[in-house]
Amino acid sequence: MSERINRRVLLQSRPAGALEERHFRLVETPAPAAGAGEILVRTLYLSLDPYMRIRVGAARSYAPPAAPGAVMVGGIVGRVIESNLAAFAPGDVVEGRLGWQDFAIAAAGDDLTRVDPALAPVSTALGVLGMTGLTAYFGLLEVGRPRPGDTVVLSAAAGAVGSVAGQIARIMGCRVVGIAGGARKTRYLTDELGFDAAIDYRSGAPLGEALNAACPDGVDVYFDNVGGAVSDAVLDRLARGARVVVCGDISQYDLGRPELGPRVQGKLMAAWASMQAFNVFQFRDRHDGARRRLAAWLAAGRLTCREHVVDGLENAPRALIGLLRGENFGKLIVRVAGSGEIENG
Repeated sequence: MSERINRRVLLQSRPAGALEERHFRLVETPAPAAGAGEILVRTLYLSLDPYMRIRVGAARSYAPPAAPGAVMVGGIVGRVIESNLAAFAPGDVVEGRLGWQDFAIAAAGDDLTRVDPALAPVSTALGVLGMTGLTAYFGLLEVGRPRPGDTVVLSAAAGAVGSVAGQIARIMGCRVVGIAGGARKTRYLTDELGFDAAIDYRSGAPLGEALNAACPDGVDVYFDNVGGAVSDAVLDRLARGARVVVCGDISQYDLGRPELGPRVQGKLMAAWASMQAFNVFQFRDRHDGARRRLAAWLAAGRLTCREHVVDGLENAPRALIGLLRGENFGKLIVRVAGSGEIENG
């Protein structure tokens, strides 16, 4: 049998401003073998997510920064091809944070989750049934605390998290308003996902006027994925007792220096509102139950998902840069293995 080659994408250097392809490097090495107490996993799909831009910087965050010269951080779905762990057998499909590479070694303490291919396509373990869906679920239900009849506004609403959070808000009986870039995305929100209204922030029309028309009684829950000018406009229209869910700040991630913006304290005080950031891992002990609920909604057709699939590990850096520019449509994943490997094991 020919020697397996492991392609690995390394973080070459930290960006000082916008992320560029030169900040990554693709290398090839022999694939490792599983040692005692280890498994060897073949990557099938790689998840690309906004948090990766935070991890390639040196600023203080919720997790240590990625190290230059190391494999780029990221979640994958893969198939076990060698196992020296009783908990996993060759052929098992698993999800874990094993990085941007064809093959990875994992051990017992590496927080792997077994994926059931009969439940849904395995790629959904990176999206609606994975970190993306769980982020939407806990951010909306635990932090946003929506009530039937509330007006829920979501930025980056056609993205991986926003589209799921908006659908959950609809299931909860809320009026749902999505903000996205481009007519194609806003049509998707209303025509396919059933949002009550959608606003194209790139249309050139005043965003504040569009929000006034879509939210005549104000905003009860704002699920914020972007920060910046879009969020400034929404915060001006909070209803009494509003809850602001801080999930992301993607409009600022690629800037050398964050934009100056309005101070939020007065806006929150005027509306008796609250603003709370969160991280999906603070709800780790409840992930299994949330995943079962998401899967039930998915199976019943109450929840749908769109995947934006890029082929080839070598294209991951360019795809991540596109994500930061808003070029993706739905959950962005990279298909690392060939279709035959994915389908046939």
